[in-house]
Amino acid sequence: MNCNYKVAGLGELLWDVLPQGKQLGGAPCNFAFHALQTGCDAYIVSAIGTDIEGEEILRVLNQLKLKADFIQTMSGYPTGMVTVKLNDSGIPNYTIHENAAWDNIEFPDGIIPLAREMDAVCFGSLAQRNDVSRNTILQFLEITKSECLRVFDINLRQSFYNQEIIEKSLELANVLKLNDDELLIVSEYFGCQGDEESRLKQLADDFQLMLIAFTKGSKGSLLFTKTEKSYCEVPTIRVADTVGAGDSFTAILISGMLNKMKLEEIHSAATNVAAFVCTMHGATPKLPEHLLNQIDSRI
Repeated sequence: MNCNYKVAGLGELLWDVLPQGKQLGGAPCNFAFHALQTGCDAYIVSAIGTDIEGEEILRVLNQLKLKADFIQTMSGYPTGMVTVKLNDSGIPNYTIHENAAWDNIEFPDGIIPLAREMDAVCFGSLAQRNDVSRNTILQFLEITKSECLRVFDINLRQSFYNQEIIEKSLELANVLKLNDDELLIVSEYFGCQGDEESRLKQLADDFQLMLIAFTKGSKGSLLFTKTEKSYCEVPTIRVADTVGAGDSFTAILISGMLNKMKLEEIHSAATNVAAFVCTMHGATPKLPEHLLNQIDSRI
């Protein structure tokens, strides 16, 4: 895929401390990495500390060929760390340490031109747990161009969210990604009723969303727009861990939307890439040529 669209992940940048060791992580970073692999011009807007962990992140980003131009370095806060424990099925449980550098992302004037150039931006709820980063994310979103894909990959973690954060994010987003557990919480917040599709339709109508990506783990996923929908089953695979799989799904989804692929083709490609990521340890494996070629041939 050779799209040259400009995309950015806004929010957390950190180390996932897995049983087998540290892995680069944070949903915005994972998204940017996989978007880069599809040919997008990908950026990360985040912050790290002036510590060894921050220096290591910059080295890894350089190895991955991810730009660090808009990653702020802060002396008063540590680089983010998340302790990840996996159950027998490879499903992660996260302990997200607080008051990290990425909780305090600032909004310097130099970031304004980047925001105005974006073709797609991915953000979540976690980095909005602190008002400093939240205000930066919201300001960034508010000055993107009208046709920019503003993707709210909700990613509810621990207790780091509330109705106000989710409502404001939905008002600024035009694409939503959530799973079945998150749909229950969002439905309770906004009075959505009926079966899953009825609740998704209500969310799409109430917040004027052009697309919702609804994932159900091993039960597959649904892409839902006002005019069409696509259901896709999960391939049978041997799971190493599921860390970053959803972020890779989002990256392929957005690349496909930018390139105006058919909904079913986008969905198949995103599902296959996410399944591959599940077979690997960590969130940022290099995608094999046969998957990238499969995506590229559909544009």
